[in-house]
Amino acid sequence: MGLLSSILEKLGIGHHDEVPSLKVGPDDSIMDSGGPTAASNATTAPGQSPAQSTAPLSATPVDVSARLNEMAAQHGETLNWRTSIVDLLKLLGLDSSLQARKELATELGCPADKMADSAQMNIWLHKAVLNKLAENGGNVPAGLLD
Repeated sequence: MGLLSSILEKLGIGHHDEVPSLKVGPDDSIMDSGGPTAASNATTAPGQSPAQSTAPLSATPVDVSARLNEMAAQHGETLNWRTSIVDLLKLLGLDSSLQARKELATELGCPADKMADSAQMNIWLHKAVLNKLAENGGNVPAGLLD
């Protein structure tokens, strides 16, 4: 698992897209091997089976700012996650070393010219991570995105 996956996991982003396999029973009812699913709990129109429902299966987007602010309030160190990739990673309890940041930058496709200068790489990386959070279901304030 890459560092981006760890960031998404720490924030609870992306898991709502995983839908368990479902079977349709002989009476058009949804059957699964576990507990209730998003599909079986979806609101259906009268006379419509859950399998025919058009209700979305995904959860409400994660409010990234609120979640990170809450984590920051409980953290012993003052961290500025809004501008610093190092502070963002520290806040999430992840490796913030230069090597880890270089691996994350490589994972996200950082341009070679920015990789050569750690300050430029960090700025690029911070924006790229916030954009990835938004792409994967995070609600990120517009002012923090490109």
